[in-house]
Amino acid sequence: MSQGRQAARRSPGEPWGGVRPFSIKTKLGALVVTSVLITTGLSVIAVHTKTELRFITVFSMIATLLITQFVAHGLTAPLDEMNAVARSISHGDYTRRVRENRRDELGDLAVTINRMADDLEAQDRQRKELVANVSHELRTPIAGLRAVLENIVDGVTEADPETMRTALGQTERLGRLVETLLDLSRLDNGVVPLRTRRFEVWPYLSGVLKEANMVASARAGIASGSGNHSRTDVHLHLDVAPPELTAHADPERIHQVVANLVDNAVKHSPPHGRVTLRARRGTLQESLELEVLDEGPGIPRSEWHRVFERFNRGSVSRPHGPGSDGGTGLGLAIARWAVDLHGGRIRVAESERGCRILVTLPGLPSVPS
Repeated sequence: MSQGRQAARRSPGEPWGGVRPFSIKTKLGALVVTSVLITTGLSVIAVHTKTELRFITVFSMIATLLITQFVAHGLTAPLDEMNAVARSISHGDYTRRVRENRRDELGDLAVTINRMADDLEAQDRQRKELVANVSHELRTPIAGLRAVLENIVDGVTEADPETMRTALGQTERLGRLVETLLDLSRLDNGVVPLRTRRFEVWPYLSGVLKEANMVASARAGIASGSGNHSRTDVHLHLDVAPPELTAHADPERIHQVVANLVDNAVKHSPPHGRVTLRARRGTLQESLELEVLDEGPGIPRSEWHRVFERFNRGSVSRPHGPGSDGGTGLGLAIARWAVDLHGGRIRVAESERGCRILVTLPGLPSVPS
């Protein structure tokens, strides 16, 4: 077990193995008592052996200095190690840890320093992942907007109201994503506002899938110029029951969930495959259960616990469909983050074919009667 995990198991001031720590105050008191006993003992020996007092004084001083040096070394050595670790942390190296092999206040200080290093390392990792998440989220609307504008400039499409509405929609989504940067900056404090409201599920999810089709077509237009292929052959199917189903959640966050799950399912689908998005009423008021099912190779059960980790792309032999770029391994991590904000649950479920991911959103909080 790493020293960082040892630090997490024990808080400062907690005795090791149920034994009270041998504090520095006690050690210093023992040093004084030992020095007095040595001096007294040598004085008694001097009286009985008629040894000159000056020799006894010299011997007492030497013995006291040796014991003091031994105790001082035991106290300053861990301080030197802590100083070296703290200096490394100040230079951005969060991998070093202090040994936790003492039962006194210095041992508690070592635990605190190691815990601080763990926290700083986690924050630095989250900062890097935040940049990757933002880049991943901004890529889709930018690609769609660029494709629409390039088609207009090249004369492929006319600048009619429908085309301009598509460009406007992508621009608005880009603006909303930029606005969420302020929300993401509050992640460390756990303060991320949810703008929850009641909405009709069928038209909302239909719009999400329509946008997914437009983005796929836009990517195909961009990729065709570079000799690549995009997944425009996958059929997206929406199944909402009952048709008047409503839910209570943050539509923008749920858009992140559905868009990333559908995008991931499309990438893993076989040629001319089918991706199904189902929505059902949950057990609580205004709760919602979503299911995304594809016909791809599926996810091995051994990978289920890692599928929502950042930068995880799976280990199947052919993890992506033809023309897929493989992604960055962030889509499912972003989906889990958005679901967690709602207090919901996202997981991989059993499926006879392909991959099946279930999302449960709690809806309105229960009101005690």
